[in-house]
Amino acid sequence: MKKISLYILLALIVYSCRSNDQGELVGVKSKSKWQSEKPLGMTLIPGGSFTMGKQSEDIAGSLNSPTRTVTVRPFYMDETEITNSEYKEFVFWVRDSIVRTELALYAELLGEEGLEDYKFLNVEETDMTPYQQYMMEAYGSIDGDPNSPTQGKMLNWEEEIIWDKNQFPSIQYAEVMVDSIFIPIEDSFEGRRMVNVDKLKFKYYYLDQEAAAKNEGQRRDFIKQETVRVYPDTTVWVRDFNYSYNDPMHQDYFYHEAYNDYPVVGISWIQAKAFCRWRTKKKNDFLNTKRKSTTVPQFRLASEAEWEYAARGGLENATYPWGGPYTTSDRGCFLANFKPTRGNYAVDGALYTMEAKSYFPNDFGLYNMAGNVSEWTNTAYNEETYYLSSTMNPNVLDSKNHRKIIRGGSWKDVAYFLEVSTRDYEYSDSARSYIGFRTVQDFLGTDIKGN
Repeated sequence: MKKISLYILLALIVYSCRSNDQGELVGVKSKSKWQSEKPLGMTLIPGGSFTMGKQSEDIAGSLNSPTRTVTVRPFYMDETEITNSEYKEFVFWVRDSIVRTELALYAELLGEEGLEDYKFLNVEETDMTPYQQYMMEAYGSIDGDPNSPTQGKMLNWEEEIIWDKNQFPSIQYAEVMVDSIFIPIEDSFEGRRMVNVDKLKFKYYYLDQEAAAKNEGQRRDFIKQETVRVYPDTTVWVRDFNYSYNDPMHQDYFYHEAYNDYPVVGISWIQAKAFCRWRTKKKNDFLNTKRKSTTVPQFRLASEAEWEYAARGGLENATYPWGGPYTTSDRGCFLANFKPTRGNYAVDGALYTMEAKSYFPNDFGLYNMAGNVSEWTNTAYNEETYYLSSTMNPNVLDSKNHRKIIRGGSWKDVAYFLEVSTRDYEYSDSARSYIGFRTVQDFLGTDIKGN
């Protein structure tokens, strides 16, 4: 007992000698000064209050968006809808992860013959921290996934993957690609070997924080797992329109580089949520390589209130993001991509979608908050949502309600759906040729410099 008391006394003396607070309460100090970092391609939406809902005649008679004053906190929002090029980065990362895992597993099975360049990296060969080394050795992955197919080893991301079948380096490499990655022989034609997109799945875990906060139980009881197919449903260009020739869009819209800067479509709400998780992981993985202990706030879908506030661009009582009640400028130029007249889709300059950064941005610097593609939000839809939700950061999360609100209208919609207060919905597992998304990220703190 005397030894324990002596140790405590020595610890107090050492702490007192090293501290220069003179015994005053000064709080815990951080080693470095923190400041918010604006993500690339995003703009800061300042928090504030606004009048949400229909402020003029509800011509559709939906009666589901009465006016009321609400307040939202500041957040970052993508300047444009997520493009094909940006979403491809997600798809390619998932694809390459699967390919490298298959190659490494075969290399281990075959004793590395013909696949030496793609074998797993041993923990000792990597530049990992002691924590990462222990997690890999004890649990098979840095994030502690006990079902990791990499068997406690690191994938080799340095060696380039060869996709040209005429350049395959070995028979073993060809075996992996043909039997594990490409579509089955019976599904191919004209000698075309394509990646089996059904295998491109992204698995992630998340904590159901709302359920955990409202219910008792162990933390593990509220950890959820999702496995999501990530490839867009390109058939939407055919299925959405009967008796219409849209095969070129079906074949080329996501695949061809000509459409890289166009908004991605054929994405369900579930896939959009998975993309947000991956984007967060991508940034945090980079910070880990820099040995930084900080993590970024989650990228996510905007709530319905956040979306409407951002679309208004700080303008009160505005019908459209540009403020005026008309869809054309004083020179007769259309201000958005939509369906102006019956059967005439192209009079506004585009038959289908347009580049994500087209037309003029609103006063927050956001492009195409009206038209081009409708956008998923994180809010569940029902007619009483406006009445049920809070007036402070309103959002209705209901995992049992598969109807999710979409906003902004699209290239195939009439002007009514472009209004900033118009509500619509789609089912969370559905994908459409006219629905895309953009992401947001929380701004930490309340002091917004220069605003």
